[in-house]
Amino acid sequence: MPFLSLSLYNFRNLKNDNINLNFKEVFFVGENGQGKSNLLEALYYSAYGSSFRTHSDSQIIKNLQQNFSLISMYSNEKESLQRIKIIYDKKKSIEKNGKKIHDRKELVNTIPCVVFCHGDMEFATGEPECRRFFIDQTLTMYDSVYLDDLRNYKKILKTRNLILKENKYELLDVYDLQLVQRGLEIQKKRKKTVFQINEIFGKLYEEISGIEGVSVKYIPSWKEIDCDYGKRLPSQEELLKFLKEKQDQDKILGTTFYGPHKDKIIFVKDNKNFIQTASTGQCRLISLLLRVTQSVYYKRVTNIKPVLLMDDVMLELDPKKREKFTSMIPEYEQLFCTFLPGEPYENYKKSTTKVYKIENGEWSDEER
Repeated sequence: MPFLSLSLYNFRNLKNDNINLNFKEVFFVGENGQGKSNLLEALYYSAYGSSFRTHSDSQIIKNLQQNFSLISMYSNEKESLQRIKIIYDKKKSIEKNGKKIHDRKELVNTIPCVVFCHGDMEFATGEPECRRFFIDQTLTMYDSVYLDDLRNYKKILKTRNLILKENKYELLDVYDLQLVQRGLEIQKKRKKTVFQINEIFGKLYEEISGIEGVSVKYIPSWKEIDCDYGKRLPSQEELLKFLKEKQDQDKILGTTFYGPHKDKIIFVKDNKNFIQTASTGQCRLISLLLRVTQSVYYKRVTNIKPVLLMDDVMLELDPKKREKFTSMIPEYEQLFCTFLPGEPYENYKKSTTKVYKIENGEWSDEER
């Protein structure tokens, strides 16, 4: 059985206390606005040092307070006890096992969480950057080298755009080389990951929706080249030549028009964009199954079962699809779900499940 406890101080509207989460499944049940999602957010924050609901740490502080802190203790059958302490007081400080860390990437694999939430709908219907984010997040959950490549690419891109705006064109060739080196590594891993995701996603979507042939398509901004075995990404030399040819266009626009920051990821059926004709329910199902796929993919790559956080994700599914979805929940180390009181959460309980009632940021054992 996994071990997990969470100590909270001035986090959202939650009470300052320790909550015991040493259960295979934990259900948080309560009306809207009582703090159920805040508990999932606290778990996610302790895993990654950031929130899935806001980019501003200051928004997480309890009203009328100046700071907050989290302490989590976690272990499973493969990992020894890990202690994460995060304090935010105008700036963030993170400790792992008593040692201060200076980069959140050092938390990778400590408490691997996959969160299912309402914002996931953007993966299906949102802007291209939302789908790039999903693929990047899938990779950075376990690949710190990819995270470094992504960060460095963004820094190089920012500098190159500044050069274009300031007309310092003599530096372009230098930054083109750096952009290509980092960018190609990103595209190689994105292409491989999308291929592996398709091995999982299409079958899941067909089984629940009854619609076959829906897949994820990766369209790199640096176009692939036809070859004897299909298509390949361009070489470094080919890309440098391409960027040289496009420099005049970039100078006019004042920005870098091609590169991984412009990659597209779309959902297709019969070689057509599926989202353009899909219903809201079909799009919602895509977003849910992407998270299932992410969980399965992570387990295949790392041989580690993730912790699943599910925030009211089944509300919009009809009973039949809900039943199919719950039967497809991937392997997990632990599962945390939020429910409204009227939902049939009793149907999903197991002998290893703990239910907490949440009201005004406080929790109580349902069985008491």
